[in-house]
Amino acid sequence: MSPKQLEDMYDAVVVGAGAAGLSATLGLLNSPEMEDLRAQGLEPKVLVVSKLQPLRSHTGSAEGGIAASLGNVDDDDWHWHYYDTVKGGDWLVDQDAALLLAQHAPETVINLERQGVAFSRTDEGRIAQRRFGGHTKNFGGEPAKRAAYAADRVGHQILHTLWQQCVAAGVEFAEEWYVTDLALTDDRSRVAGVVAYDTHTGKTHAVRAHNVLLATGGAGRLFHTTSNSWDLTGDGMALALAAGLQLEDAEFVQFHPTGLAHTGILLSEASRAEGGILRNADGEAFMARYAPEHKDLAARDVVSRSIMAEIDAGRGVADPKDPDGPKDCVWLDLTGVDEAHMLAVLPQVVETVKQYANLDPAKDWVPIKPTAHYTMGGIPVTTEGEVYQWADGARHIVAGLFAAGECSCVSVHGANRLGGNSLLDACLFGTRAGSSMAKRIADDPVDGPMADPDIDGTLEQAVDAVESTRQAELQPLLAGPAEPQDEVAPHDDNPYALMAELGGVMERAAAVRCDAASLAEAMAALRDDLSPRAQALTAHEKTAAFNQEVTAIWETRHLIALAEAVLTASDARHESRGSLKRTDFPERDDECFLAHSMTDGDGTVAWQPVRIVDMPPQKREY
Repeated sequence: MSPKQLEDMYDAVVVGAGAAGLSATLGLLNSPEMEDLRAQGLEPKVLVVSKLQPLRSHTGSAEGGIAASLGNVDDDDWHWHYYDTVKGGDWLVDQDAALLLAQHAPETVINLERQGVAFSRTDEGRIAQRRFGGHTKNFGGEPAKRAAYAADRVGHQILHTLWQQCVAAGVEFAEEWYVTDLALTDDRSRVAGVVAYDTHTGKTHAVRAHNVLLATGGAGRLFHTTSNSWDLTGDGMALALAAGLQLEDAEFVQFHPTGLAHTGILLSEASRAEGGILRNADGEAFMARYAPEHKDLAARDVVSRSIMAEIDAGRGVADPKDPDGPKDCVWLDLTGVDEAHMLAVLPQVVETVKQYANLDPAKDWVPIKPTAHYTMGGIPVTTEGEVYQWADGARHIVAGLFAAGECSCVSVHGANRLGGNSLLDACLFGTRAGSSMAKRIADDPVDGPMADPDIDGTLEQAVDAVESTRQAELQPLLAGPAEPQDEVAPHDDNPYALMAELGGVMERAAAVRCDAASLAEAMAALRDDLSPRAQALTAHEKTAAFNQEVTAIWETRHLIALAEAVLTASDARHESRGSLKRTDFPERDDECFLAHSMTDGDGTVAWQPVRIVDMPPQKREY
């Protein structure tokens, strides 16, 4: 679906149609400010741009639950959720943001239910909740059931519900349009719009807007082994870097402990919440040695490092599909879970194991290894979703530019995200960002009587200049390989091969653990080999329409730019914290590094203090 005609100027353009983008769109359209605007006879001009059909967005793959202290079980309280989030993030969490996350989580979940999300129910008819790693009650005491779930397909429920609400509201979508550029004014003080490539026609478009929200998801494709879908190539973060903006805490990439061996496909944390146990080659339930209280449901970074420690100590196992291969997995034992119960609450896990491992989890142990899962860092935003630059010890807002979801960093996850907090972050802060855009639109609607043609002219010029440059670059991209192809030895350098090589480089350098030598080796590979090759890529097919290789080339360049930022930030942080394990700096260093890294596209790292409200750093144990 493509717009029949683009507007000369939009009130808001939302880039991305997952939970964050759709929540922001609904937050904007359902706000009191927009009701007042409609009462004046004005309808906000809003466009949602997505490189996929919205129902293919990665939100749909979220399995385990969305965290909220609903009070349905255990007399749970949001203060404990707040504490667990700060502790889980290894005290790199901005506590003003985490407080909002925990305090508004219950209303977020209840609003989702009212919109149509079919949560699983208790016998009493309440929203069902299960245990998840790192969630406790009584401030670090016994585990709490805090993850509201819909079997193990809660993301699917949320995505479909939000999309249906947007369709009902008449939202205009530009589907399968790939945003190639973020346009700012010359001084980077204000957003001007985006440039988008319509894959159906092969044409670029200047999309001018007073407000732009980036909600493009994460960057799991940085790594060879990832639970992320093929399209999560860090586009929004790379667009921000290319526009001269910074990324916050780019070094923190979460590896989920239970990726199905050598596929990366996620086996939900719910599998351990329902009784699954991790075992090494000796059959030992080893997590009791690493996290005596929480065991298999410790925070994800703790469990992932524990798995790698078992493998490094020679207690790993081989994938049964490759019994002579490397012993780089451990077992997930679900045989103690009642089979009927497993089918009721973990249908996706059971189906995945049977289909991709040819095993029956009710009878067989399942091989797993950590898989790249979530980027804690991203585009720096305030709690209202406003993008800012950190300079001279202060935050400088980029007027009209917003971000939400995994591509953003409001810093509720710090150095490690707790399970269930991702969907909550996307829906809650997506909605808040949409409400913030609504306030800006109410003050300056595109069709309002106070519209300033000079400002609009400046924005148009900024976007048109970027679009013109992109259009000029598109022609050589479609010119074909520089040398004629040979039937025996065809031209084989292509974006898919480069992405695979990049994934291998990043896997060796920064998966779960790293040191200065591994980071330097990876950076050299990027700068001396992968980046020049990516810039030299051309499409093998000269037709622009429906040419997937064109967008793959841009995705590859985005991933390489983002990889450089991740490696730069990782090298600059001389400590181990949360998901970042520096073997050459094994301890946490609050004196020097209780701060957010702010990395720009030139490789410069600045440091922003963590916002402490009422919980000074403590030792982190599970």
